[in-house]
Amino acid sequence: MLIRFLSLSLVSLAVLINATAQTPSKEDRTADAAAIRAHIGSIFQAFIDWDVDKIRATHSEDWRGFLEGSRVPIKGIDEYMRANGIDWPPPANAPKSTPGPDATRGYEMKDFDVIFYGPELAVASFNGEFNKKTGNTTTITRRFRIMDVYAKRQGNWIQVASHTVVDPAWREEQTSQPMAISPQTRQRVLAEREKVWKAYFANDRAALEKLIPEEAIAIDDGSTEWSNRTSILAGAKSFADSGAKLVLLEFPKTEMQIYGNTIIVYTTYLYEIEAGGKRTTRTGRGTEMFVRRGNDLVNVGWHLDGGQ
Repeated sequence: MLIRFLSLSLVSLAVLINATAQTPSKEDRTADAAAIRAHIGSIFQAFIDWDVDKIRATHSEDWRGFLEGSRVPIKGIDEYMRANGIDWPPPANAPKSTPGPDATRGYEMKDFDVIFYGPELAVASFNGEFNKKTGNTTTITRRFRIMDVYAKRQGNWIQVASHTVVDPAWREEQTSQPMAISPQTRQRVLAEREKVWKAYFANDRAALEKLIPEEAIAIDDGSTEWSNRTSILAGAKSFADSGAKLVLLEFPKTEMQIYGNTIIVYTTYLYEIEAGGKRTTRTGRGTEMFVRRGNDLVNVGWHLDGGQ
């Protein structure tokens, strides 16, 4: 009877401990909450300064979680660093990382909330922003929704896990605004556009199938029909079967706009065809649409006219 009583008591005690561990602490944790918030702030500042050593030091060895773009859980500090574009562990001959503070860049934490699940475990949830100041104007360069898990180790709070994603509402706002176009981006778009034209005239089926997706719609100069992917590929084959060849291709003027993953190209074009020993030159205007899918750009449609 005594053994049975002790067994029941131990079971009850285990249930009580388990329930206590899962129940948020109600004691005053103001100092701990401030310490965690300050620690998160130091992580924001480390990323602004690109202080690689500080980024590493503010995250635990056994870190777990998701970052924007990760498709599977990130496991460990090495994966975390690499997920943030940091070569880690650094090669033996790598020069020491030097932080680069930028007084024009800053951060904000909004709607900050932290709850404690015992003496050494806490969960912080908040909206975080990176911003940049130009004169009297402050622009948000990135806004995140973040849930961080903190553990107290050796008397100090450290981040052991996180789920960090770009705020969907902010992302939607950004896709409706024109993006700044760097010289590298412009050059890449122009190169992909030229690939499409040359692949068409060369009847490069493999390239065309990669560059032109199934949903493509095209309106060509002089045609009363709208083309789809099938008819575009058939047109390329028909041109090759005719024996004609492209001998000159130019785009005298090109402008572009980028909204999110969508790129609109406005252009004038000039190309010269040789067939039967004769050359024919055609000119016109075009509007071409590209979409970024992963690391690729696909040409989802165009409208060409004779420029009349």
